[in-house]
Amino acid sequence: MTLSAGPAGASANWSDSGLTGLAAENVRLRAESARRHLVDLATGVLAAQLGFSVADAAAHLEALAQATGVPLVDLAADVVNSVAAPGDPPVVPGPVQPFQARQQRRTAAAAETTDSVSDAARTLLEGALGPLGADSLWLWRLTGAGCLSLAGHAGGGAAEAAAWRWISPAVPEPFRTALVGSDPLWLENGPAEGCPAPGARADAARALLPLRRQGETVGLALVGWPGPTPLDAAVRSAVTDLMGMAVRVLDLPDSEQPAVPVLVDMLDALTRPAALLRTSDTTGAVVVEHVNAAAVAALGGALSAHDKHLSRAFPLIHQELTSLVRRARHGRRPQRAARLPAIGRTEPGEAPAPLLDVRVLPAGNERTLLLWNTASDSGLAAERAVSRLQSVATFQDSLTGGETVWSEQAYAMFGMERGDAPVPLLALRGRIHQGDDAALTELLRALMESRTGAQSVLRIVRPDGSVRHIRVAAEPLLDGEAVTGFVGVYQDESAIHRTELVLSATFDSLTAVRDQAAIRHRLALQLQQAIVPEVPDLQELPGGLVVAARYRPAAEEYQVGGDWYDVLPLPDGKVLVTVGDIAGHGIDSVTDMVALRNAQRALAFTGRPPGQVLGWLNEVALRTGEGTTATAVCAMYDPDAGDFVWSSAGHLPLLLLRDGRARLLETPPDVLLGAVPSSLYQERRIVLRPMDTLLLYTDGLIERRHDGLDLGLARLVAAVEELAAGGSLGSLIDGLIGLAMGDTDDDTCIVAVGVR
Repeated sequence: MTLSAGPAGASANWSDSGLTGLAAENVRLRAESARRHLVDLATGVLAAQLGFSVADAAAHLEALAQATGVPLVDLAADVVNSVAAPGDPPVVPGPVQPFQARQQRRTAAAAETTDSVSDAARTLLEGALGPLGADSLWLWRLTGAGCLSLAGHAGGGAAEAAAWRWISPAVPEPFRTALVGSDPLWLENGPAEGCPAPGARADAARALLPLRRQGETVGLALVGWPGPTPLDAAVRSAVTDLMGMAVRVLDLPDSEQPAVPVLVDMLDALTRPAALLRTSDTTGAVVVEHVNAAAVAALGGALSAHDKHLSRAFPLIHQELTSLVRRARHGRRPQRAARLPAIGRTEPGEAPAPLLDVRVLPAGNERTLLLWNTASDSGLAAERAVSRLQSVATFQDSLTGGETVWSEQAYAMFGMERGDAPVPLLALRGRIHQGDDAALTELLRALMESRTGAQSVLRIVRPDGSVRHIRVAAEPLLDGEAVTGFVGVYQDESAIHRTELVLSATFDSLTAVRDQAAIRHRLALQLQQAIVPEVPDLQELPGGLVVAARYRPAAEEYQVGGDWYDVLPLPDGKVLVTVGDIAGHGIDSVTDMVALRNAQRALAFTGRPPGQVLGWLNEVALRTGEGTTATAVCAMYDPDAGDFVWSSAGHLPLLLLRDGRARLLETPPDVLLGAVPSSLYQERRIVLRPMDTLLLYTDGLIERRHDGLDLGLARLVAAVEELAAGGSLGSLIDGLIGLAMGDTDDDTCIVAVGVR
């Protein structure tokens, strides 16, 4: 039995463009709501800190994003993480990298915009806890009677949720310890034997964290892992910070509890897509109570509370599914369909995937089970891929009495109606500009005589007189030595051709602008090279400290930036070591760099520790620059004690090379210079041993256009270990400069600090 998508014409078109469009718009609005929520939090923080109006604070945040080149939502996460927003607990310092802190804050903001506690828990698990290895999250509210009431969960089964919906006032261990002690409880090998806790394995790691608001415990969170797991400082810090931010999801509505947990658990065990449907006896409306993981993947994402109606979950085929459900309930017999044409929850412009081998099974008076399969067909997949490219069409010609076949997109390229007869390649001469006769002749000669593939760009003259530049790429179809036809692709390159004309027309004016700006670029480069020499000499400093530094200017003069480094003995016997990077390029960035570098030198002479120096330097950036922002590391080395103390303003982590092994050091997640006033900068300390080497560097060394920062850092660690074998300090950083792991053509500073 095969069911169609419904009657052709207006109603089918309305289903496609209407319901599918509404579903896609709903997804987009939810993402935008989460983004706006985070930006609003950051705006409130800036308004409170700077004494601005909300409008001025919002404008200041957007200006900072433009000046630093940091996406607005990432900068908002940095601002909110640096100073707790109203209602948030203080951010707990810990070994969380800035990009991890951003992801946690964005995930928490997305969770707060969901419709229920379980939706929020699922967002937190997928966006932040899952990358830490966790596979479940359980959130309980603490009621006035002292009970723990399950508000929502993700990653656990429905039967477990039903069993742990209530925990009595006589709270069992280990829940009692976490609630009474008000501190997180980390159980790397599960709870003590006989102590209850959700999860499939008794020895699976769990973290129990009290949820506190304004000093009062309002609930409890349990994070579960699939087995025994070491919960190191980084994981504990990340989980603690996330639960501290996520306490507000308890204000969302309670999640609906499934009425038949056994059915839900059975569906979750299936590898094929499956859903539990419930039909109202009064209205006849069908809603989706539960979908398993395979169905979530097939549907393109989990269903929100607003998508539970069958017409929202399957907008293109809900009528066919409703009919199958009705027959299954009334006849008490399974119903089937060989193929339903589309799920319908797709992005605009995408071809929806079919449901294959559909089964609808009765499961009681109100409920039915929906099961289907998904499969990939190479022909259908190729057709859908081409349909997504609106400027590409396929064609096939027969030279043995068959017909010419075009894909739908070809008709629009040639300005023809869908019912018109396609034009064979051999008859194309009457459709092209006369100046392209030779190009078409050469194309056909390659196909017919050389029997090889060929391509050419032809100007197609459409019936209305307009001209399209169409690239024709074709291959001959052969039967022995005989050419039996052609198969190929038409690609509309008219937009590219127009762009080339515009670029050609404006080339002279752009050249004039570059000539006027050349003087400023050369001045910026000369000023930077005067302040930061390209190849400084090896320096031997007190306490057996040896310092080598390299500066590589940008690949192009117009990209000259504000990277700097400094190594300076101080009056108290300590040594200042610093690296920084001003946002932006050009003479303004270089002059701002000179100002901050000189200010830092003067502040270091006060003898104050690095955190204090960066705090003062942050105020200098706020009060003397025009929106100047920068990242920096400020370090002090004490030769007598061997202590190396540093603070970071949003900069990349230091790298320690010890005994031939390289590792990244924990970096405080503090905000960049010039972003927020009165910022406090944390300090980190390490005792350097003889033969240790520390590397400080800027992002031009590792940053790549299409890779994440963590991949660049991993490449750096591997490169340092390889180059360090048997080499000197100078050869190490020369080798790093030569490797050119970054591909952004930005300038780069590297400082290597070694101990004799």
